[in-house]
Amino acid sequence: MEIVIANISHIKYADIICDTIADAAQVRGTGIAKRQPAYIAAKMENGNAVIALEHGKFAGFCYIEQWGHGKFVANSGLIVHPDFRNLGLAKQIKEVIFKHSRTKFPDAKIFSITTGLAVMKLNSNLGYKPVTFSELTTDSTFWDGCKTCRNYDILTRTERKMCMCTGMLFDPKNQNKKESVKFKENVFKRLKNMKQNLFLKKDKK
Repeated sequence: MEIVIANISHIKYADIICDTIADAAQVRGTGIAKRQPAYIAAKMENGNAVIALEHGKFAGFCYIEQWGHGKFVANSGLIVHPDFRNLGLAKQIKEVIFKHSRTKFPDAKIFSITTGLAVMKLNSNLGYKPVTFSELTTDSTFWDGCKTCRNYDILTRTERKMCMCTGMLFDPKNQNKKESVKFKENVFKRLKNMKQNLFLKKDKK
């Protein structure tokens, strides 16, 4: 199994990706926004998607969307082909697209809206936190993408304040703070160990 950054050579998989997403929405009976092959192809051309392949056979996919002039990024359309489910592939794809998003858009907040408990767990493990919709992008283009979802009427009735989906957000600023604290803790531990080693050497002498 290989998971790679998609490019124009992968456009031939756009149709099966859209069909797999549509089939998953019907089976689950939950809200999954439909996507057109041309839209998926554009993501591949721009290097804003990852695809999983097994000996040339489509196995999974996910893409990046930008909103609010790059202030927000979403990892959307996460899907695994039925032949490759229950193998931990969704987690692998999620980790790759998340890392790619962090590298390509280091200052952007990464958000997700989903009804899937499995996706919520994956997001949580990556550092996402549950948030209200008001903390997500206000870009109307993003919310217009929900029009093909069966729950869109709920979103409009609540004026985009809530829906069946749960909003989750990864803020790089908070992550940087955590990394800074960890760095300081590691430095302190090293200094402490150095001092202990020096005292031990003195005692031996």
